[in-house]
Amino acid sequence: MSGAQMTESLQTMRRRADFLACARARRQGTKGMLVQGRDRGEDAGIRVGFTCSKKVGNAVARNRAKRRLREVARLLLPDHGRPGWDYVLIGNRDATADRPFEDLKADFLHALRKLHR
Repeated sequence: MSGAQMTESLQTMRRRADFLACARARRQGTKGMLVQGRDRGEDAGIRVGFTCSKKVGNAVARNRAKRRLREVARLLLPDHGRPGWDYVLIGNRDATADRPFEDLKADFLHALRKLHR
């Protein structure tokens, strides 16, 4: 995974304005994470961002949670995300770092189905 892109069609969001635009759009909470989604109205690739506040825990816990969220997005967004959409995955206190990985993937798929309605 390079710094600017996760895969060819999956780009990592870096700018604060992109995160704020997603915060004003649709959101779906699950036990393992909160997912925000926004249709940019473009026919471009999928963009994704990750965040974990200090509520998630110390730096070790936050980094572990973000690594797990990045892997879920890498595995599932190319097949289940929609081109032209932005997604922000937000870590949940206790749950993101400790939840079984298969359950985390199921949470993300559930959130995507709800966002795309």
